[in-house]
Formats: sequence, structure tokens, C-alpha cells
Amino acid sequence: MIPLKSPNEIGVMHENGAALAGILGALCGEVAAGQTTAYFDRLAEDMIRGCGGEPAFKGYRGYPATINASINDEVVHGIPSPNRRLHDGDLFSIDIGMVRDGLYVDMATTVPVGSVSEDARRLLDVGKRSLWQGISQVTIGNRLSDISHAIGSFVVGEGFHVVKEYVGHGVGRALHEDPQIPNYGPPGSGARLKAGMVFAIEPMVKTDSHPTKVRADHWTVVTESGGLSVHFEHTVALTENGAVVLTLGGDEGRSGNQ
Repeated sequence: MIPLKSPNEIGVMHENGAALAGILGALCGEVAAGQTTAYFDRLAEDMIRGCGGEPAFKGYRGYPATINASINDEVVHGIPSPNRRLHDGDLFSIDIGMVRDGLYVDMATTVPVGSVSEDARRLLDVGKRSLWQGISQVTIGNRLSDISHAIGSFVVGEGFHVVKEYVGHGVGRALHEDPQIPNYGPPGSGARLKAGMVFAIEPMVKTDSHPTKVRADHWTVVTESGGLSVHFEHTVALTENGAVVLTLGGDEGRSGNQ
């Protein structure tokens, strides 16, 4: 069963999402060649705790850090390290979550480090646009798989591939709630969308069509070919007045304002 959130709960999540968006924006502003991924993890934890929240990922199923810090072929769950530095031309994905007042929000973005290739820029553009394709389907009366289909069909049409092993999800009183939201599949199936549902929609887009694999650290997910991957995510609430992107904050969050 998909938990429904009250307007008050959505309001709290909107405040949390705006705070988290500010934190992720600050992290992105620090991205530069030479920085270690551990630097971003320390900064993220300090800022989350500084606004009265707690890191959603740290300790979750044993995960040791505040953020996922994934570079180039790393799809998700890259563990921050003082020994891992960013280099010019890298793609750096930051996945971050926070809980405050008992309610979770979750978001991710991928940013270029310095000057990246034209192919990398195109992958970034398609990944970002695919997220908004999914968000556009968060409408009362639509089916859950309409979100999945919008993302997957767009990505394939642009010549790239979605990760199939990892999916979006419900979010609220827990970091991961029902339902699971794949980034592929036919439209018109699954639960009917209704006001009070809150989703973390998160396409992961890559250059190869092969299954992903997990490194020996048992966390870091990588592409099989070593090809690039990007990750974009927003927490989105469905209200009686339409979809609101909680991890933008304010009126920016109304769907369509990208």
C-alpha cells in the first residue's frame, strides 16, 4: 500500500526539501578539480546537522557516509574517500538525503568537473530532462507506470539507456516506502495516482545497455563497460493542486517550472 501524506506532512517535507536543495547547491558550488569526495561528505553532514536535520544515508543498512559520491562510470552508492580526488573532465554524481521532524527527503544531481566532453554534456542533458519527463506524469488519475514509461522512452529515444536494477521509490516517514518506481516499462499500469502520494523519482542514465555490477566494497555500483553514467533525483508530492517538487522549494516546485 502506498502511504498518503497529509497536507501538514507535505508542508514539513517541502521545508526539508528546500533546505536540502540549498545544501546540495552549496556542494555543487564547491565542485572543482583536486577536491576529495570526503570533503563533500564532511561539508554535507555539517550543513545537514546545522539546520537541525540528520543524514538519511549514514548508517542506513550499514552505509558509512552522508552522501553517495559517484564519479564517471559509478552509477550510485560511491563511498566518499579522502583518497578520491576529482579531475578535470569528470562527471560527479551527488546523492543526498535528510530527515528532520521525522520526515525524509531525497535528491541527487550530476555535475561536470571543469571542461567535459561533448558526449558527457549530452548525457547530462538527457539525464536531467528525463527526470522532468517523469515528473510531468505525476498527475491525479495517471498510473504509476506512466512515470516509468515517460523516463525510459525518452532516454531510449535519445540513444542512451536507463539503469534497470535500481529504481525510484516512495518517501516520507521512511527513506524508502512503497511504491518502487522503475525508470522503464509500458504505460498504463500500476496504482492510480492520488493526492498525498510522495515519490523520489530518480533516473540513472548510462551509455551502455549491459547490466550494472557492484564493486568489491559491496556498495559502489558501476557500468559494466566503464561508460559514463548520470543520476538525477527530486522528491515530488502530488497534491490536489498538482505535482510539487519539494526539493526545489517555493513556487519553483510547481511541475513545469524547470
